[in-house]
Amino acid sequence: MPFGIGFHNNIRMRKALLTLLLLAGIVSFVSAGNGYKIGIRFTDVNLSDSLVYLAHYYGKSIPTIYKIDSARFDKNNFAILQSKDTIVGGIYIILLGDKRTYFEFLLNNGDDFSITAKAQELPVGLSFKNSPENERFVSYIRYLGEYSGKQQQYQQELARAKTKIDSTLTLEKLAAEGKAVTTYRKDYVAKYPGTVLAAVFNALETPKVPEGKHYLSGGREDTLFAYNFYREHYWDNFDLQDDRLIYTPIYDNKLDEYFNKLIPQIADTFATEADKLLAKTRGTKEVFKYTLHTLAQYAQNSKIMGMDEAFVHLVENYYMKGDAWWLSSDMLAKYVDRAQKIAPNVIGNIAPELKMVDLQNKEHSLSGLKAKYTLLVFWSPTCGTCLEEVPKLDSLYRTVLKNKGVKMYAVRTDSDIKIWKEKIDQFGINDWINVYDPERKSNYRALYDVYGTPSVYLLDEKKIIRGKRVGHENILQLIELLEAGHIPNTPKKS
Repeated sequence: MPFGIGFHNNIRMRKALLTLLLLAGIVSFVSAGNGYKIGIRFTDVNLSDSLVYLAHYYGKSIPTIYKIDSARFDKNNFAILQSKDTIVGGIYIILLGDKRTYFEFLLNNGDDFSITAKAQELPVGLSFKNSPENERFVSYIRYLGEYSGKQQQYQQELARAKTKIDSTLTLEKLAAEGKAVTTYRKDYVAKYPGTVLAAVFNALETPKVPEGKHYLSGGREDTLFAYNFYREHYWDNFDLQDDRLIYTPIYDNKLDEYFNKLIPQIADTFATEADKLLAKTRGTKEVFKYTLHTLAQYAQNSKIMGMDEAFVHLVENYYMKGDAWWLSSDMLAKYVDRAQKIAPNVIGNIAPELKMVDLQNKEHSLSGLKAKYTLLVFWSPTCGTCLEEVPKLDSLYRTVLKNKGVKMYAVRTDSDIKIWKEKIDQFGINDWINVYDPERKSNYRALYDVYGTPSVYLLDEKKIIRGKRVGHENILQLIELLEAGHIPNTPKKS
């Protein structure tokens, strides 16, 4: 949501307005012409010879803003920000040289207007010449200030309430004020369609779930109706073809809620929903770019096992097909390289073949190991974390996993043979299949994306990857889910 307009040193006003605008949202702007010309004058502070900056949002809220221009105040506290380059309309910010005093306003491509400001009266200490849209914007901010005051008053009344009747009456007042804000927005959208403030009011709307009970076709109550309705209608009012909405602090929050809270963190589901949303943003510049980049980062950085498959999907279907036009060739190559390292070992794939030798130089192939489950363990005898994890894995193996048909295929990633053998004896893991690749023929690091140790994979009887980056604390739970049939057992690739 958009953050408030305010004078930084007035802490109480700033905090109140932040809360206010998080509740209600703001913004407005329209595209016309090229560039901008903004005259700025402060009447209550001496800013002579100091800098003033023009900045804008990009999907996220403060402190993530981007400065694009600067000017210097003259002896009359007047400065001009001017450019002939085409801009995207949105919420822009005037930021003073102290980097603390700022206010938000609406800027459209081609705008030419002036602002008179009183620093001590922000956010409402603003007047505009030749910008009716910003005049309406300031009027809305004043309205929100009144709304905030009433909210605080009713919250205090609620705290003082001594009877249920008192509480009910106060809650009714709160509800009435909330409806008034909604009415204000709807009236504005009807009166000024096509403006960005109208677009933002629409974008801030959340799906209204029909009241009452709902039933499935067989007559049973649909307990998931509210969730499914909210999810299905989540993007109804957000114009995914309007690049101006990216120059506000709204979209990132919307994406985060949808993909991290409403969508199950399952790679296939995530990828499917990403495809749907990206299809709706096709033809835009900023919305498509922000969507693809953000979703790729979600998938790549997710701590949920298996979500890296969604990252591979996005790279293969968008980045590698020329859709990431904003990336340099070097940056694009990094995305492609990362996806190619992950692709062979995503969950559901047949585990890539490994053929390595043990201490007696006897070869052991991974595919030839007959076991209901295989724990593929990449570890180093000089890795501190490995020296903690391997004994715990062995303890779990001996007490539980061995009886479930698990066998251990452990790959030494570095250190000399002497240290390796010492650790095998120390840990008592001689009944594991302990192997290494002295001639470096297996390419295991690339096949299994072994960029750190320990790295543990769970394979089933068909050597399908069922878990990756697992540890002693979750292996048993994963096996129980597999045995309960909660995880599909069909391989993705042969």
